[in-house]
Amino acid sequence: MIADLSGAQWFKSSKSPSKDACVEVAWLSEGHVGIRDSKNPTGPALIFTPSEWDTFAADVRNGDLNQPSA
Repeated sequence: MIADLSGAQWFKSSKSPSKDACVEVAWLSEGHVGIRDSKNPTGPALIFTPSEWDTFAADVRNGDLNQPSA
């Protein structure tokens, strides 16, 4: 999906401990959700469908995401 993000209102979690190294989220049209790196606001963004976002958010809450190995 290619989305026009020029009017998106990006925000960081209120629980984010850092002002610089965060992901930012934007609620987009048709329930889609954008995610980008706050250190690179003009860089690429991930776009989730509503169901993809629900699954991702549930996995984060449940700790079900795989951690990269060192």
